[in-house]
This record gives sequence, C-alpha cells and structure tokens, in this order.
Amino acid sequence: MQHDKQDARLDGPLDGIRVVELGQLIAGPFCGQLLGDLGAEVVKIEPPVTGDPMRQWGQGDRPSWWRVIARNKYSVALDLRAAEGQDIARAMIAKADILIENFRPGTLEKWNLDPADLRAANPGLIVVRVSGYGQTGPYAARAGFGGIGEAMGGWRSIVGDPGSAPARMGVSIGDTLAATYGCLGALAALHHRNRTGEGQVVDSALYEAVLQVMESSVADYSASGHKRTRTGSVLPGIAPSNVYACSDGEYLIGANQDAVFARLAAAMGRPELAADPRYATHLARGAHQAELDALINAWTQTLTVAELEAQMIEAAVPAGRLFDPGDMMADPHFAAREALVTLDDIELGPVTMQGVFPKLSGTPGSIRRPAPRTVGEDSEAILERWLGPAKGEPA
Repeated sequence: MQHDKQDARLDGPLDGIRVVELGQLIAGPFCGQLLGDLGAEVVKIEPPVTGDPMRQWGQGDRPSWWRVIARNKYSVALDLRAAEGQDIARAMIAKADILIENFRPGTLEKWNLDPADLRAANPGLIVVRVSGYGQTGPYAARAGFGGIGEAMGGWRSIVGDPGSAPARMGVSIGDTLAATYGCLGALAALHHRNRTGEGQVVDSALYEAVLQVMESSVADYSASGHKRTRTGSVLPGIAPSNVYACSDGEYLIGANQDAVFARLAAAMGRPELAADPRYATHLARGAHQAELDALINAWTQTLTVAELEAQMIEAAVPAGRLFDPGDMMADPHFAAREALVTLDDIELGPVTMQGVFPKLSGTPGSIRRPAPRTVGEDSEAILERWLGPAKGEPA
C-alpha cells in the first residue's frame, strides 16, 4: 500500500516521531503498532536469525498475525546480549523519541540499557515499560504474561458461565490493554515534553490495565461487599441485554433503557409490556431478568436473524448480529469506513486486516509499509540513516 508523500495528511499525526521497539510477542509490539499506525517511524530491534516469535504466531495453515502487529515497522537485527549490539542500540535510542520494551523488569538493566542512563544521554526520551506487575512492588520481578494479568486484575474470575471454570476472552486482551495504556501514556508524555523538554518513564502493568476496565467491581465490593461472579451472557440487573436465539442463528439485543424497551415491546406486538409493573422500569426489569429474557427468546425463535434485524432497525432498538471475519469482509459498513484494509503480501498474497483506529479528520493514520519480511532486512538502511555511515554495519 503506497501513498503520495506530498500529501502530509497521510503521514499521520506522529510523523517525525522516532520509536525504538525492543519488545517481543504481543504487548510491546502492539504498542509499537499503535504508534506506527499514527505515523511514527518505528524501528523494531529483533534478535538475529530467530527474530520475534510473533513471526510464527497466528492460526490457520498460514499464520498472519505478524502482518498486522509488525506493519509500519522497520526491522533491525541486534544481539542485545552482546556488547556490540548494546552499543548500537544505545546509539539508536539516543536519537529516539520513544523506547518501548516489555521484558521482565531488570532485563534492560542487565543488558546495560538502564533507562536512567538512556535518559541521561537523551533527556527527552520517553521510555514505555510494559510488564506483568509493573516496575515496582513485591511482585515486580515475577514473570507475567497477559493471562496472569487478566487473572490478577479480576477479568478471568467473571468470564464464563455460572458453575463452569473461568473462561478466557478468546484474544490476548490483557496484553493489548496494557499496550494501549502504554501508548496513551507515551502520548501524554509527548505533550509534557513539548512543554518542558523532559521525557519520562511510562510504567504500564498488565494487571493494572485490566483493573482499569473492571468498571465498579472493586468499588461495589468496598461499598457493599458485593462480588461479581460469572454470569454467562448476561449482566445481572441489566435487562433486556442478551443474545437471543433465532430460527437460524443468534442475535444480540440491548434494550435496557425504558424508552428503548417500550420500542422493543411494540416491535414484539406486546406494547403492554412497557407498562407492566414487572418490566416498566430499569430496576423492575433487572429484578425479573430471567423471565423477561425467556419471553423475548420465545419471540425471537419465531424469526430468522434477517427478519429480526429488519424489525430492530425499524424500531430503532440497539441490536446486531454476531459477526465472524467472513461477515466483516462482506459487510458494507466495514467497507464504507475502511474498517478493514487489504495489503498485498509477497508470500501470502492479499491479506485483509483491521484498519487504523481511531480515525482523525485532519491527520489520519495509515498503513504505509507492510511488516518486515525477514529479520533485520532494514538494518543497513536504518542504521545509516539514523547513525550515519560509520555505524552502518549491523551487529
């Protein structure tokens, strides 16, 4: 995918920002993906030969996750366990605006890349550190993958059906949340640097990123001793809001506001339900959630998904079918908003993936280059451009 360099809008709002990414697998690289999508020049430092394990990750007979998480990046091969590789990394970081890493705390220091020293050499440097438990505290040195952060942050204990073992989200939500908060912190730190010239360290812990999206679960327990539990597809007290069976599939309806429920009741041919004391108010519907869901489910089973969707659109009731990737690729709304984009891959051919979000009206992000095909393929060009010909040999 190419664009005219004369059109500065397509370079993104972070055009001119240099990022060195030392991370691997998901959290650090996803933070780099977000910054790259918004226009930053992201140089990914990979171990020689083996590269980032993400190159082999994904599902199906042609794994393609690397094509998403490494887009808009350059690959430089350096052995950070060797003095020569460390020296070149330090020289690059001295030219960078942002450094991303997601190793266990203490790893950078062991590699002679202590952020304090890096920032002494480059006072404007912003260091994004993503880890399981954060850089401080009694658990800091523990190994912590995304699932562990999801468990400690409270997510895993409430996901799944009652009486079943805790379930996972199906995607690495802990990693991507921590990466997103790391990106948010980096952008806030850039604003601070623009005013003061000073960089800083952004400490993003997996468990805290998960904790941040846990709504009022801790506050509810603190205030009343209430603990959320696994409740399957429903949120207790919020009704109707569930997935309902149709004659040919399933469909999600969210009509838990009074006026919206009244429109749903009318669409069902049961307008009297909106005035029924059992369902007339938010609290009443929550108290009678199971019987209301059963009533709605009995109605939806008489309709196909398409028939139900047409009625919900006509009634202005928030509702929608459950999409899989095939549905997304065929949907006109995804196409109209370019929510999905297709890149030509030299090995896989056309590969469709999610686009760049959020959408900015003046300086939108874009996918300006595909993921690096080989480990270190940009080493010579990047090192010469960043450091000059004298540093132009990869370690």
